[in-house]
Order: sequence, then structure tokens, then C-alpha cells
Amino acid sequence: MKKNISLTLIFSIISLTAFTQKNDPKVGSDRDKHGCIGSAGYVYSAIKNDCIRVFEQNIRLTEVSPKGSFTSIIFSKDSLKVEVFLPNYNEGQILNKVISNGKYYWQKGNLVLKRKKGFELFENSKLIYKQS
Repeated sequence: MKKNISLTLIFSIISLTAFTQKNDPKVGSDRDKHGCIGSAGYVYSAIKNDCIRVFEQNIRLTEVSPKGSFTSIIFSKDSLKVEVFLPNYNEGQILNKVISNGKYYWQKGNLVLKRKKGFELFENSKLIYKQS
């Protein structure tokens, strides 16, 4: 009888341990299709063709309203394209350079990046981020 209880207890502990290990994801196991680890703050940049941390980039833009959040922009080497990372998009958005009447800006659909005293990002003609 004691032998059966001991074997049942041992089997229960082994089963519980195995079940727990299967359900606990390992740190860093959340790689996306590009191999970027989201839990470590990495996202894929198409312009850099690499995993980056948005908060480590050189050109940062601050949200206009509500204030507080920020994003970054990354230029291609020839500055014909710029990538911007926004919370309401699943991936970085690539804006292409447009030259009109001697002025230039970058655009993709309803997103427009202009350079005045600093960079300003518009969505549907509304200023959403600007460089401080």
C-alpha cells in the first residue's frame, strides 16, 4: 500500500513538473519571423535589414497629443526612404521621398514626414509626432 502511494506521488510530481515546463515560455523565445526578440524591445527594420530597438535610434520624435510616447525614424543611406515605427501599425512604415515645387517630404498613404525646424510626422494631415 505504501509502495503504491509513493509511486503515485512520484508520478504526480513528475507529471506536474513536465506540465509546468511545457507552459512556461523561455525568456527570449518570442522571436518574430525575422528573428527579432520582442520581449527585449527589438523590432525588425526593413531599411537596416536588422533587428533594432526603436528607443536607441538617433532621430526621436515625441507624440504631440497625448504627450509622452515617442517613436524614431530611420533614413536609408541615400535618404530617399525613411522608416517610422508607430504603435498602431504592426511593422515599420517606409515613406518615400517626394519632391514638389522645390520642396521635399516623405510619404506613404496618409503618413507624411516633413522637415521644418525639426522633423514632423503627420497622419491624415494632423500633426502626431515632432522632433523636440
